[in-house]
Amino acid sequence: MSATVDLLSGNRAAAWGARLADVDYVPAYPITPQTEIIETLAHWIGRGEMPARLVTLDSEHAMLTAAGAAAATGARVFTATSSQGLLYALEMLYAVAGWRVPLVLVNVSRALAAPITLEPDHNDVLAARDAGFLQLHAETCQEVLDSVLMAYRLAEHPDVLLPALVNLDGFHLSYTREPVAIPDPAAVRAFLPPYAPTHARFAASHAMAQGVAVLGSSAYAFFKYQMQRAMEAALDAHAAIASELGERFGRRYGATEGAWLDDAEHVIVMSNSFTTVGRAAVARLRQRGEKIGLLRLRLLRPFPHAEIAARLAGRRAVAVVDQNLSVGKGGILFAEVASALRDRAAPPLLSYVGGLGGRRFRDQELEQIAAALHVAEREGGSAEPRLLFTADEYAAVRDLLRIARGGEEAPR
Repeated sequence: MSATVDLLSGNRAAAWGARLADVDYVPAYPITPQTEIIETLAHWIGRGEMPARLVTLDSEHAMLTAAGAAAATGARVFTATSSQGLLYALEMLYAVAGWRVPLVLVNVSRALAAPITLEPDHNDVLAARDAGFLQLHAETCQEVLDSVLMAYRLAEHPDVLLPALVNLDGFHLSYTREPVAIPDPAAVRAFLPPYAPTHARFAASHAMAQGVAVLGSSAYAFFKYQMQRAMEAALDAHAAIASELGERFGRRYGATEGAWLDDAEHVIVMSNSFTTVGRAAVARLRQRGEKIGLLRLRLLRPFPHAEIAARLAGRRAVAVVDQNLSVGKGGILFAEVASALRDRAAPPLLSYVGGLGGRRFRDQELEQIAAALHVAEREGGSAEPRLLFTADEYAAVRDLLRIARGGEEAPR
């Protein structure tokens, strides 16, 4: 299949996904590090290269409200945000998902304040994990573009009809340029036909109410559980869509992605772009004779419990590395992976928290995790989260605290 290869940032790959999806409407509000997506789309629309309408709103809350309202009329809608913006729109994420309108939202992940930083972690996107949005998490710029196209197919699937969120890491992927194959628009139209909804559309002869109040818990419980059933249906739909994308474009994406798993006794579980660092570390460990593998979580909603259980069953020990922190609990994905491993074949689990605020993983840290897996194999796992943080970093922070306190040592 013909394609043009260009050097694209993750943000521009997301914009290309929206352009190739032939979206009708782009409600927008700028926030770093997402703004390049909107700037790129505005440039194309202004030059007449993309027949869509872009409107800037006065907040992310208004942006998601406009996105949901437009999608409810039958428009194909794309929007993007990041970090505090996603949280500001959180109320509308729940509402839009309840309307069952299949728009696509790209989140360029960035750690949440306070303290303020521009670097990424996943507390923003995982705060939205219960809203009713499908969630696809990308490792590469190519995967960002492909995931936007897959997200529309999945969201618009008649058995699903839920909005979708595609996540990429701020700065580490949003501004990193990689070779990206941009498929031919005609080929994309064959994969993703024009949106023609039958359930949510605007016409004078088609009266419809959205977001109505229900009086009585039975009706609320019924409609809410329909969303759960739709999420469950999305697992099979995703497998079929991924298979078709592979046949058409030669790139295959599963709900999870494994590396060196065939004979792996120990496995490290990661997600998003920092998996690239884990992949390199595991490759080095394999060269030293370690029977270790890597499992990347790509589809987080719906959560592929059965696939994760099958891939981790019988391993001698597993470490989950979270790039987030549920304060008072630990890593969010550790708890989710543990929930998938319930039978006697479940391996001992270790929980690590790293990459907070975009902190880079050190090579020796992945090697330390590998060594700890040997210990866990003998002594059992632990749910206690272990923070990846070096003595040098601790000393540097202590120096900053001493300066801030006018030379006085801060309490330990």
